Amino acid sequence: MKLLKFGRDFKPDEKVILRDYLAIERTRLANERTLLSYIRSSLYLLLGSIGFFQLKDFPNFKYLALASLVFCIIFFVIGIFRFRLLKKSLKKLYYMTEESK
Repeated sequence: MKLLKFGRDFKPDEKVILRDYLAIERTRLANERTLLSYIRSSLYLLLGSIGFFQLKDFPNFKYLALASLVFCIIFFVIGIFRFRLLKKSLKKLYYMTEESK
């Protein structure tokens, strides 16, 4: 379960300044970019899997196509899971910073 934890819990003990808000926003945008990267990789694996399924002359490639399809689904699920986990963490942090004003 330790692999699923994301970083340390941050508790602001000082007044939050503009730099901290901008850092939160940069992290949020980086999180979205990472999700799009996971989706892009997943789509590439899906296209590769479809391509391998189309090769009729090489029956051994069906196993590679199935493996590619499985990894496609795994990448997609991991990407969404990590996105939601960090988004929840950032939302909690953002509300903590709002309360400290």
